[in-house]
Amino acid sequence: MGVIPTRKSLALCDWLSVSCFCRRRLSTVLVHLKFAEHLKEAVTNVEQGHIRVGPETVTDPAFLVTRNMEDFITWVDTSKIRRKVLEYNEKLDDYDAMN
Repeated sequence: MGVIPTRKSLALCDWLSVSCFCRRRLSTVLVHLKFAEHLKEAVTNVEQGHIRVGPETVTDPAFLVTRNMEDFITWVDTSKIRRKVLEYNEKLDDYDAMN
């Protein structure tokens, strides 16, 4: 899950708090990765279906994200937010502009 730093001992699990698991929620990770500025905005984006983790679109903001899955968080291909981000960064492809 990524809440303890090593796999050597389960004794470290005694020191885990609820906040360790709350930091692994998708909406919190989105704020940390700068996909959203505020937590409420991140929750709204997830609920509206703008975020995918790997190949699946996730609509549950309480979805727990492991450290390995963090690298695979992206915008959905049909997302208007993704399109605006690409336009702003001047990386919008001509094929994407047609759709």
